[in-house]
Amino acid sequence: MPLRYGSETAEHQAVRHAAGLFDLSHMGEIRLTGPGAGAALDYALTGYLSTLRPGRARYTMICAPDGGVLDDLVVYRQGDQEFLVIANAANTAVVYGELRSRSAGYDAAVSDATADYALIAIQGPAAAGILGPLVSMDLGAMKYYTGAFGDVAGRPAWVARTGYTGEDGFEVFGQPSDAVHVWEALASAGTSAGLLPAGLAARDTLRLEAGMPLYGNELGPDLTPFEAGLGRVVRFDKPGDFVGRPALAARASAGPRRELVGLTLRSRRVARHGYPVFADGIQAGTVTSGAPSPTLGQPIAMAYLTAGTGASNAVLTVGIRGETVPAQLTELPFYSRSR
Repeated sequence: MPLRYGSETAEHQAVRHAAGLFDLSHMGEIRLTGPGAGAALDYALTGYLSTLRPGRARYTMICAPDGGVLDDLVVYRQGDQEFLVIANAANTAVVYGELRSRSAGYDAAVSDATADYALIAIQGPAAAGILGPLVSMDLGAMKYYTGAFGDVAGRPAWVARTGYTGEDGFEVFGQPSDAVHVWEALASAGTSAGLLPAGLAARDTLRLEAGMPLYGNELGPDLTPFEAGLGRVVRFDKPGDFVGRPALAARASAGPRRELVGLTLRSRRVARHGYPVFADGIQAGTVTSGAPSPTLGQPIAMAYLTAGTGASNAVLTVGIRGETVPAQLTELPFYSRSR
């Protein structure tokens, strides 16, 4: 996946107003099958995956015993005894190893299926109209966070209404040998609608505007889901134990020590990952992600601040290369599509 194909701003705006095409084949895919696959995932992950109906997807996390996040995941239930776990590329080996270890004792087989898939995403308000004539299923009947097997441009694939841009869109999991054919079919079908191929830079500004966390920035082993405002993914209502449950329960009860906030900068200067955030001149946190927002026309950032800072009415600034730049707390997400 390149940083950009041409203009990253044009690619960003294409996704917001028409459609963008992303090659996400670097992502990891891990398959769990067998009668105990759902129960194994209930134990291994924070979510309640055994209750997921076939054809549905769920956002979840895999945590260490101390509650730290090892990765955030999307899990698809493709059949009664078939689950597909999507991991961030850099974390695939860790997630695969943990799932294998944590599935011991369950009637489930775990395999690294990354080499079996190419992953192409089409995202944006025109995505359904472009993809629809090329698929064998009814996209209009496909709800958000669902998926189905079918054909795309005559090639077999798993098609899901999921994405990481804040827009409507679809992700196509196909055979690597079919990737060029599917990509070219989508690119050709989308030309008149304004579709552009989009790279990593646009993907980052799109997800940042949508307030979506990035592993290594807003999520990591030193953070629990509660700091990121994602405690909803921890399902304490599921029966039995799961890895990290005692530590996560303690954190849920005590409350997070840090909180993830949105910042809008009153400057043209951009706050980048690692830059300090000050409250009344005293450092109160650190920027996790920052970029110019093509949609809002000004720099935005996400940052972790000491819990309570956001409600203190303190004057916030960001340290940018020796200069303190005024910042304003902004409710996340920065951007929400009209539905």
